[in-house]
Amino acid sequence: MATDDIDDVDRSVLYALQEDARNLSSSEIAERSGTSDSTVRKRIKRLEEREIIKGYHAAIDYQKSGYPLQMLLFCTAPIPERGSKIEDVLAIDGVVSVQELVTGEKNLLVTVVGENDDDITPVAQELLDLGLTVADEVLVRTHKTTPFGGFTRSNGDDD
Repeated sequence: MATDDIDDVDRSVLYALQEDARNLSSSEIAERSGTSDSTVRKRIKRLEEREIIKGYHAAIDYQKSGYPLQMLLFCTAPIPERGSKIEDVLAIDGVVSVQELVTGEKNLLVTVVGENDDDITPVAQELLDLGLTVADEVLVRTHKTTPFGGFTRSNGDDD
């Protein structure tokens, strides 16, 4: 298999891990994918080594954990610098994610959580200190995710 190829077994493993990486055993994933337990373990290891699986993370309900404010800050950074600013932005207390956007003037999306406005306001100032402009801000009420369904398709039937 070429290093860039993802086959149906890989897709099945990726989909299962997205659904419940913590509670599904490799035997359960093997049963779903029609392979052996050892095959699943080898596939997971290879997907991790290739950084297709970049890690395993807890999905936190910030509101229930005492941080009821979740704010999206759409920022503008000089285009040549936007990628290099990400680590600095992630280091700001209260920032939980940064996305680099490649179209439009707003080219960084920063997600911040806090207990109140006093937690969020200093983040905006720190972003300004990094040379970013906060172009828009949006208060989030709910954020849910779902496993990417593309991993359930069979390869080659999409053409």
